[in-house]
Order: sequence, then structure tokens, then C-alpha cells
Amino acid sequence: MNQPKSQSKKPTPPRTSKPNKKGKREKVQRELSAGGVVFRRSGNGVSFAMMKDSYGKWTFPKGHIETGEDIEETAARETLEELGLEQVRLLEYLGSIDIWFRDRFEKKGQLINKDIHYYLFEAPSGSQLAPNPDEHAYDASWVPMSRVEKMSSYQDMIPIVKKALAHVKRLGR
Repeated sequence: MNQPKSQSKKPTPPRTSKPNKKGKREKVQRELSAGGVVFRRSGNGVSFAMMKDSYGKWTFPKGHIETGEDIEETAARETLEELGLEQVRLLEYLGSIDIWFRDRFEKKGQLINKDIHYYLFEAPSGSQLAPNPDEHAYDASWVPMSRVEKMSSYQDMIPIVKKALAHVKRLGR
């Protein structure tokens, strides 16, 4: 599995700055997160678990690394917590994305630059989704493999989704 090295402690990324619209430098908080793309096989074929986030967009679970947790553990924990799944099996590292946003929950208004590492997980065939609003997952659905790329609301996730689809197609051979 080609993936970043596991980390026993949550890294503390350096704060940097970025010019804002007025040309003044603004502090940026760097963060590291991990998440999962989950699929299940059933009599109806393969489907992927997608969730509606706090922006009302369809995406995949992710979250912060906790103290003493490695990146794969974070990806599994966040996936289970946000989707309400009971069990997943880690299959492959899918890659990472780099996003910029203003925090709306913990560091209100703070400019954040976040690296998010995604992993592919398989859930048992009868798995049910129970999204957790306390984890900012407001709805969830099993999406047929043929629709998952179109349903993904964030363009930066497309390479991750394509890699997941390719891996699952290889498994089916």
C-alpha cells in the first residue's frame, strides 16, 4: 500500500501567513486530517457511502487526528463516527487533497489550510448508514458506483474518487 508513514503523534504544522484581499498578511492555521471512501458489495452491485456535510454538499467523511492516533486509525474512526457504520476494512491509500477555508465551528473565521489523506474502506454487504449530525454529517446514502463521481460535490475529490473506483473495479475481476 503506497501511503504516508503512520504518525504516532498529531503533527503541529507551522503557522504561515497569506495576503488577504486588502494586501495585509493574515495568519493561516495548518491542519492535517484523514478520511475514508467506503464501498459495499450487495446483490444490487457496488455502492459507495456518501454524506451531506455542513455546507449541504455530498462528500466523504474526514476529521482531525487525535493525540496518539496514526493517520489510518483517524481515517477509520472518522469514517465510522460520521457515517454511523459499525465496521470497515482498510484496503488502500487513495491520496491527499489540500484545501483552504474559513473555519465555522471551532476557530470561527480563522483561515485554514488543511491536508486531507483519504483511504479506501470496504463495509460488510448489509451495512446501514446512520449519519451523525454532531459530527457534521447531516444525511448519508449508498450511491451506485455509476453515480458516485457525479454526485461528489467537490471537484478536488474527483482524483480520489477515480482512484477508488479503479481499485474497486480491479477487485471485481
